[in-house]
Amino acid sequence: MNQTRKLTITALLVAITTVTSHLIYIPVGFAKVFPIQHVVNILSAVLLGPSYAVLQAFTTSLLRNLFGTGSLLAFPGSMIGALLASLLFLYSKKLSWAFFGEVIGTGMIGAICSYPIALLFLGKEVALFGFIPSFIISSLGGAIIGIVLVKALLKTPQVGGILYENSTNYRRF
Repeated sequence: MNQTRKLTITALLVAITTVTSHLIYIPVGFAKVFPIQHVVNILSAVLLGPSYAVLQAFTTSLLRNLFGTGSLLAFPGSMIGALLASLLFLYSKKLSWAFFGEVIGTGMIGAICSYPIALLFLGKEVALFGFIPSFIISSLGGAIIGIVLVKALLKTPQVGGILYENSTNYRRF
């Protein structure tokens, strides 16, 4: 897939995620849990690869913060989840690994990385592992929806063709 197509798909995913952030979120303390981000992380991990998945997560987090629908905690959670999901999918070619990468990356690693941000930038006293339950619940729900959506989209010739162009590695779906 050429860079123009990847950038266009990334922009479309950022737009969808940014628009839905006004509608679908769950406030948990001073964090806003956003399961649609995890759906899009799975989509971008499978369709676009690591660099575009992280770009999508960063841009969405930035726009959500600028529009007031996100918090600074969106950066480590979404970016680490997108990176780990896409790397695990890239090397395994299995959707289940993308799922685990998103849940572990966002739910555990991203939650732990959010601790210093909450402490230093937001001035909130929280437990080191305090974000893990809400981040895991959000990433589990979003990743499940993401995997179901990817499986459905791969059956269409338009989206399935993106993965199947010039490659036989993805035929395991």
